[in-house]
Amino acid sequence: MTYKLDTEVLYRGTTPQGIIRNPETPAIYPASAYILDDMDDYLFADKGGRYYYNRSANPNRDELGAAISFLEKGEKTLICSSGMAAISTVLLSLLKNGDHVVMNKAIYGETVELAEWVLPGFGIEVTFTDFTNPEEVRKAVRQNTKMFYTEIIANPLTLVTDLDAVAAIARENGILTVVDSTFTTPFVYRPLEHGADVVLHSMTKYFGGHSDLTGGCVTASAELIDRINPIYLLLGCCLDPVSAWMTLRSVKTMSMRVRAQNQNAIKIAQALAQDPHVKAVYHPSLPDHPQHELASRSFDTDYGYGAMLSFRLEDDHEKVAKFMKNLKLICYLGTLGGIRTTFTHPRTAFANNFSDEDLDRMGLAVGLVRISVGAEDSRDLIADLQQALAAMDD
Repeated sequence: MTYKLDTEVLYRGTTPQGIIRNPETPAIYPASAYILDDMDDYLFADKGGRYYYNRSANPNRDELGAAISFLEKGEKTLICSSGMAAISTVLLSLLKNGDHVVMNKAIYGETVELAEWVLPGFGIEVTFTDFTNPEEVRKAVRQNTKMFYTEIIANPLTLVTDLDAVAAIARENGILTVVDSTFTTPFVYRPLEHGADVVLHSMTKYFGGHSDLTGGCVTASAELIDRINPIYLLLGCCLDPVSAWMTLRSVKTMSMRVRAQNQNAIKIAQALAQDPHVKAVYHPSLPDHPQHELASRSFDTDYGYGAMLSFRLEDDHEKVAKFMKNLKLICYLGTLGGIRTTFTHPRTAFANNFSDEDLDRMGLAVGLVRISVGAEDSRDLIADLQQALAAMDD
């Protein structure tokens, strides 16, 4: 049959010509939907038989999920549009009205807001406690406690959770353990191997690594992912194919980036600890860190102790601002985990969300500065920090 020009052009160039074998780089599949043969084909597709609608399944997300499942030693991974999408999906799918959650009091600020502003509206109770003390976690357990939620390295004071001890308490009480492992990455620590049931990441950080994409992921057993998946689909928080492709590309260099960033963090922490302008340095690699021994036996220290560190200057707003303005190489950036070194001021970041009393309680002092260490030459980074610290005296 012969079609008009306007019709024919819509069907030209849609099928690859010839045989395409083993491309070095995977293809991007941006299609929002896939053509089906008939009604039986649709029913089969709806049960996972093949791709038919992008929100339901996409090859790029599946390829990325397979790589992350391998890294985390999990069975299945869901790929989400952001770290907060991953967190929200897990909480809203595994909790219901009347449930109780015990959360680490030292976690990402927006996770705290989700717990305080959103979960109560669903009839879910939350208790915040000190996860560096397993006995405090045990004391917080109630008859209706269904979940423990924690991070491994807490932001911004780098407190480390003893997940083996916490997960043991969870198992004794039939409680799920959910871990946000963004700061550690699977190269430094794999929570599922330490008793966690679910591990989350903001892929915006180390998985992406170049500050050019936003994403999140959820890894767990096939049984748990199958429980989470229906809510994941209804919330519509799937990652777009291009970002999934970019993230998988970045995963290929992740071990090299993470190793360089982690080793730089150790050198910077040691240098800052010797500077007279610095009152305290918070990094698990330092012998005086309260969880140094725990981190040393729990982390894969061939990679390091995490690339996030904080340090405290005098609680003088003007001096802290002067230090920041005198940094020449290290930039102020409202995220972390990128290939380049950046810093932020935690108290300012949450000044509009919490009272001064809350900020003090959270340890977000005026003099606290957080650094996300990149992969530059560590000597350049240390020199930049030292000259900016010295400039506070001028």
